[in-house]
Amino acid sequence: MVLGLIIGLIASQSGAGVGFVKDWIKPFGTIFINLLKLIAIPLIIASLIKGIADLKDISKFSSLGIRTIAIYMVTTLIALSIGLAVVYMINPGNSISAETLAELVSANNDKANSTIASAANQQSRSPLSFIVNMVPSNIFEAAGNNRNMLQVIFFVIFFGISLLLIPAEKARPLKDFFDSLNDVILKMVDIIMLYAPVGVLALMAALVVETTNPDLFIALAKYAVAVVLGLLLMMAFYVLVISVYVGKSPMTFFKGIGPAQLVAFSTSSSAATLPVTMERVEEHLGVEKEVVSFVCPVGATINMDGTSLYQAVATVFICQAFNFELTWGALLTILFTALLASVGAAAVPGAGVVMLIIVLESVNFPSEYLALGIAMILAVDRPLDMIRTTVNITGDASVSMIVAKQLGKLKDPNPKNWDDNKEHF
Repeated sequence: MVLGLIIGLIASQSGAGVGFVKDWIKPFGTIFINLLKLIAIPLIIASLIKGIADLKDISKFSSLGIRTIAIYMVTTLIALSIGLAVVYMINPGNSISAETLAELVSANNDKANSTIASAANQQSRSPLSFIVNMVPSNIFEAAGNNRNMLQVIFFVIFFGISLLLIPAEKARPLKDFFDSLNDVILKMVDIIMLYAPVGVLALMAALVVETTNPDLFIALAKYAVAVVLGLLLMMAFYVLVISVYVGKSPMTFFKGIGPAQLVAFSTSSSAATLPVTMERVEEHLGVEKEVVSFVCPVGATINMDGTSLYQAVATVFICQAFNFELTWGALLTILFTALLASVGAAAVPGAGVVMLIIVLESVNFPSEYLALGIAMILAVDRPLDMIRTTVNITGDASVSMIVAKQLGKLKDPNPKNWDDNKEHF
């Protein structure tokens, strides 16, 4: 990661260097992301079916599901509350001048209009469209796009429950198949992670050379500080819960989840990081497979603690910059709209900005300033997206450990290596 940053900084000093990074280095980062996305859907299908089938009792599944979703909702509300507290403590929007605002807008206006159009399509749906969109009409079509992860999870849960409801002797062949498939996919994760240093270097170098107008970042320094401070406080909350409730040291936790955090930071995608998150939580944090197989895929879809915190800060920041007063009622609206918007949000880069538009419109932010506000945020969205995605997957790992602790499914770590069976080569 550091080497990629250095290469990007050196290359950005010359026009030829920028072109070289984009043409000859960035593609290796794109390959890394594609490899992770390649196995995301197969991993969810294999691991979630295996996890449900291993429960052997549908009552255990209902207990696991309700417990997981309830904890995710609580942590998201805590994240939103931290975000609101931090942004009002720093008040970053009060320091932006009209001149700086105009420069930020001109640099990002086209992208802002495109994002607003995307959010408008999402908001034009009926109130129950979220539930309708959970149910796929064609599982093969749903599985063909990582953005449809919630539809895949719905089908897999439905399939897994049905597997529990048929006689054990008839379910055994299918269960054995998915057990084997799950082991193969996890081995693919191990092999892909051997390529991770190259992929991360390429992604960091490309990010540096593609970041334009660096002077604009100075104008948004206080906003960025507010977001980062809030995310660090959320990370501290996870550490506190892991230390006090789960009984694991912060060093053990971060050593276990660290590689997944680095992948999340470099890809800005919870979905792309999911295979690594699941492997680290199970093998290096000691959470049993039946918990990991359910909690992590669901978390990648509905647990957006970092993104929700960012939305709280960004909403207040934009309102402050445009002198739009927020009442206590509006703050409560931000809390619950952001909470609901985070459920089913695409676990891909930039999804948080679409959710932000929904939150802004929920508090009746003037529509004529909406594009300007979003354009302002987009100037520093990419680096902040990297950090908040890291918090998102850290939250998934934390909740997995909490649920495992409650269900007695937390054991000693048992790491596996990519070449464990090399004698077969």
